[in-house]
Amino acid sequence: MKFQIRGENIQVTAALREYVEKKVGRLAKYFENSSPADVQVTMRVLKGEGTIEVTIPLSGVILRAEETHEDMYASIDLVVEKLERQIRKHKTKLIRKLRIESTNKAAGNSRQAVAVLTEDLEEGEDVDIDIVRTKRFNLKPMDAQEAVMQMDMLGHSFFVFQNSDTNDVNVVYRRNDGRYGLIEPK
Repeated sequence: MKFQIRGENIQVTAALREYVEKKVGRLAKYFENSSPADVQVTMRVLKGEGTIEVTIPLSGVILRAEETHEDMYASIDLVVEKLERQIRKHKTKLIRKLRIESTNKAAGNSRQAVAVLTEDLEEGEDVDIDIVRTKRFNLKPMDAQEAVMQMDMLGHSFFVFQNSDTNDVNVVYRRNDGRYGLIEPK
């Protein structure tokens, strides 16, 4: 694993760097074949509390966790625990999905369609919209189930992806009732 560690309002000492590399490096045991290329770690101190954010890009999945604690070393321990839970949850979902798909193929069942919910936007008054941040990322082909897993792992309320079945750009989102929706172009 290659670490990109940066600090905001904190000097990243050699001891902190070594502790992060040791603790987060233990996660490598979960990545049997593909080891993450770059692990991005951001440490910041605000109002006396240390926050650490760790992002681990993998093929098709991005693991991300953030923790805040009075002690930066405790934050590091907590974020590693959170990442381990995410990894175990993701592996369990993948194994379950593979079992279901193999069962469906063996039985000759077709996949159920995911419910599509779209909302019509009403034309309204002109509003000044101030875009404060722009993100760019590569769209990876995946199905809606994988996109929902990715969205949950990132802790976001929506996720943009390229549908591997149709090659269209789709969006999955979390509804207020806790279920999921899928937005597809016509």
